[in-house]
Order: sequence, then structure tokens, then C-alpha cells
Amino acid sequence: MASRRPAPTAAPYRCTECGWTTLKWVGRCGECQSWGTVVEAAEQTGITRSVTAVAPGAARAARRITEIDTQDAPRRTSGVGEFDRVLGGGIVPGAAILLSGEPGVGKSTLLLEVAAQSARAGRRVLYASGEESAAQVRLRAERTGALHDELYLAAETDLATILGHIDQVEPDLLVVDSVQTVSSALSDGAAGQPAQVREVASTLIRVAKERGLPVVIVGHVTKDGTIAGPRVLEHLVDVVCHFEGDRQTSLRFVRALKNRFGPTDEVGCFDMTGSGIAEVSDPSALFLGHGDPEPGTCVTIAMEGRRALPVEIQALAVKQTAPNPRRIVNGVDSSRVAMVLAVLESRIGVSLADKDVYVSTVGGVRLVEPAADLAIAIAVANAVQNRTVSKRLAAIGELTLTGEIRNVTQAAQRASEAARLGYHTVLDSRSRKLAQALNELKVRGMPRDDVTPAF
Repeated sequence: MASRRPAPTAAPYRCTECGWTTLKWVGRCGECQSWGTVVEAAEQTGITRSVTAVAPGAARAARRITEIDTQDAPRRTSGVGEFDRVLGGGIVPGAAILLSGEPGVGKSTLLLEVAAQSARAGRRVLYASGEESAAQVRLRAERTGALHDELYLAAETDLATILGHIDQVEPDLLVVDSVQTVSSALSDGAAGQPAQVREVASTLIRVAKERGLPVVIVGHVTKDGTIAGPRVLEHLVDVVCHFEGDRQTSLRFVRALKNRFGPTDEVGCFDMTGSGIAEVSDPSALFLGHGDPEPGTCVTIAMEGRRALPVEIQALAVKQTAPNPRRIVNGVDSSRVAMVLAVLESRIGVSLADKDVYVSTVGGVRLVEPAADLAIAIAVANAVQNRTVSKRLAAIGELTLTGEIRNVTQAAQRASEAARLGYHTVLDSRSRKLAQALNELKVRGMPRDDVTPAF
């Protein structure tokens, strides 16, 4: 009688991202939902290999943590102050930095400026571009004023050739733009595939650690806004930065999503101009309107990382006869605006059922925190009442469905920044109720025809 063939002890396919296994190939991992990461797993041979211990040398011997000298890794400035702020004070030798962002947001322009400033500081920089030719990068450098003799340029997509350039140039800073365009002969697949991205990134990071060479790697993003490639890429690097901004405005932000050498709540502000990218060291006036106060405006203090920024919120209420009034928002969360409007109508008595309501921020900034609830409520109430508030008033607070004003995070820093910028009156959770705050502004639920400043 024939014997039955024993069943395999392991699934033949495995996800390279999370390790999920399956008996047949699928295009999408059933655990982490990543596409193209399920590959054929290595067959178990039954051979057990043992690892022989190797005694470390004197230079690599384990030491007490209190004996480690931090002077071995001094920070050095990149020449761009806002970028240094996000990195935690500067670039650490041997650090691997990943910069991601939407196409066309200005990643290459920012890193070319960082490379030029580092070259002007006397450091040799190698800029390896896999997306543009050397002539194209030179043209952009001429436009932005990023030309320097210590800035070396190589248009390469082969990893081995880039390593050869590193041996030849011996740079103090390496920029690779981008990791998805570089391929290695030691890995199968086309450039940009998970295996290729993993091989290229791990090799560059190993070179960075061995030579104390800081490496800045540009990473593409998917249509969901996440970094393209295997998730292990973000685990391997030391710093993950995201470059973001609205294409309709020139303002750009750099945020640190991961930082082994500093905080992750810092934000760098930049202004994209025709002649390159410029730092915005004090963006306090970018999100405020100009001119005399108008009905339906109120200023709140928003937090961008550790920065407290004044943001003006504008509201407009237009009477209409359609059965479904419109609620148009720009720069704020539409669900929070709907909640604020419901609180105004139910708790305060502000009639909004027959009005189209428009709420927007100034300067293209987007507010997602609940600290802007009180300012939105005051702006809408003033738009209905046709009243103005003082330009020296700021409102900070989260609204509940009962009309209560709750305290927000970093309230002391917001109030301190408001006082520094000249906002003498701050409405916050000390008013306790929205009705009390509106009474302090002399705003009532019933509209009036006269226009009287509240302060």
C-alpha cells in the first residue's frame, strides 16, 4: 500500500513585511494589507547550522554606558536653520535621514540647498541623483544659487557605482535622490521593488555607520501619503522627515516622524519662491489677515510642533431660501465645524437653518486640533450678528456638545505666545461656557442691524 506524502511543515509563501504565511501566492498580504510583498519562502532543508562565537576586538568591546563619550558624535549644522530645528540641532555623523514628500513639493530643491550650504561651510558633499541628469540639476542649482566647488554631482542609478563615487570623492555628506531609483546587482527585481529598496537602503546605512558619513535619502510616497517601499526602510534609518505643503500656496513644512537624536514635535517652515526655497524663522504673521477688523473673524493660537502660531479664522453667513443650506469649510475639520454649528444653534440660539455658512483659515494653514473650536464659534456668531472683535483678542478652547469650554494641551505656551504677540485678551476655559464667552463679547443669538465693535 502506497504511503501518503507528508504535508509540508511550513507555508511556501511569506510576506516580507510582517511574516504572514500562506499556502498559495496572493498579490496582497492578508495581515498588513501590503501589495506585492508576498514572495516564495525559502524551503526548509533540515540542516541545522550553529553560529560560532567570535571574540570582539578591543575597539569593539562592550563598555559601560556611562563611559561612552558623546563628543565622538558632535552635531554639525546643515546650514539651513529650519532643517536643523527638525533634526534636533543639526546632523549627527553617521546618521541616516529619510526625507519623504509628495511629488513636486520641493524635496530636491530643499536638499540641494542643504548640500550647497554644507559645501559653503567647507564640507565636501556628494549629490547622487537618480531622477535627473547632471545638466538638469545644474540648471536648478543656477536658479537657486546653489553652486559651489565642494558640491559634487553624480547622476547614477547603480548602487555599486555610487559606492565607487563615495570612495573617490570622500564626501562629508551624501545625498541620494531617490532610493526608489537606485538598484543593486545583488538583488533581483527592478529598481523600486521592495527587495531592491531594502538592499540599497541597508547598504547605504552600513556605509554611513562604518565611515561616520551622514546620508540623506529621498523616499517616494504612495497615493495614500505613506512612504513607498517596505516598512523596514523606516526602521533602518535614524530620522524620518516628511516634507508637506499645499501646491496652491508657497508655504512648506518639514515634520519629523521619527528621530533617534532629538524630539519629533518640531516643525520647520519654508517658503517656496521662484529663486529657490527660503526659511521662515518667524511665521507668526503668515496666517493673519491685514487691515481693519471685519465681522466674522477671530484669532486662535495653534500649535505646529513646539511652535505656537496665531491663525485667523474667517466665517461668513449668507441668508438663503434653499431647503438645504450649504456648509463650506477650508483649512478646518468639517466634522468639528458641523458640531460647533449645532452647539451654537441648540445651546446659544443662533439661527443658522436659513443661512449658508462658510468657514476658512487665512494663509492656507490647516487646523485639525480641537483648540480652534471656540474661535470658530465666535467667528460664526459674529458673522451672524454682524459684529467685529478686537484685533488684540484670541480664543483658545475645545467645545463640548453641552457648550462647555474645555482646556487644551499646551495652554500655557499658547497664552504666553499670545501675550508676546500683543493679544491682551485671551478667551479660554476660564469662561467655562460658550454662552458666557459670547456674553463677554456682547454677542447675542438674535441678529441686529447695527455694527458695534465688541471691544
